[in-house]
Amino acid sequence: MAGKLYLCATPIGNLDDITTRVLETLANVDVIAAEDTRNSIKLLNHFEIKVPMTSYHEFNKVEKAVELIRQMQDGKNIALITDAGTPAISDPGEVLVRMCQEAGIVVTSLPGPAACITALTLSGLSTRRFCFEGFLPSDKKEKKDVLEDLINESRTIIIYEAPHRLVRTLQELYKTLGERKITICRELTKKFETILPTTLETALAKYEEEAPRGEYVLVIEGKSLDDRKQETINSWQEMTIEQHMEFYEKDGMDHKEAMKQVAKDRGVSKREVYQYLIKNG
Repeated sequence: MAGKLYLCATPIGNLDDITTRVLETLANVDVIAAEDTRNSIKLLNHFEIKVPMTSYHEFNKVEKAVELIRQMQDGKNIALITDAGTPAISDPGEVLVRMCQEAGIVVTSLPGPAACITALTLSGLSTRRFCFEGFLPSDKKEKKDVLEDLINESRTIIIYEAPHRLVRTLQELYKTLGERKITICRELTKKFETILPTTLETALAKYEEEAPRGEYVLVIEGKSLDDRKQETINSWQEMTIEQHMEFYEKDGMDHKEAMKQVAKDRGVSKREVYQYLIKNG
């Protein structure tokens, strides 16, 4: 019988956050695939786990996945761990999961810590709807595209950032998104955990004066529905009624339906739109 892949969530800081199920699994699999074996050996030594490790990271994620799948097809059980948190979240483990599914290998996830969810619950911002961006792309064009996509994002936004890039990222967020509420979460679950509810402008001023230290999760409020509505209203007001009608008719609406929608957009009666068009037609 083929073996299984176990996605084992490990602590993001406080070692006491590891689950009993993860400890039992790590102690009983045949191999542990770790993002950084030098980092993970500290965790395994702490819990006296002696299972062999192998590296699985961004730069060998495809070829190593082939090797790991071959081992599982031969009956070995393998646990995947990342440096901290849940594997496959903003992590090369997503590739291994997909390739295992394609190869018919059973994959199961052992829930546990995730920095994005921990930060969201501490943010004081809306948790009902959120989007997770992980680390922003290093490529300037790709990053610009992502940031522009976030301008009208109404869900709470979660971003990871390293200390040496924090100021630049805050600058880019403020320039692109404008003033927003943000909660900056630093060193989650660790001794010097810091949760700072603030605004983008204030956060930027703070970290331009104070050198960032530790790992950060940025939780940013989405664009409010009122702001989006006002922008839509403003865009209609910049059009003439003829241009507004043309906008809907080009989209396939018949003349009467277009008049009805234009009137609704502008907050006037359909009769007023009709009379305007007759008078200026």
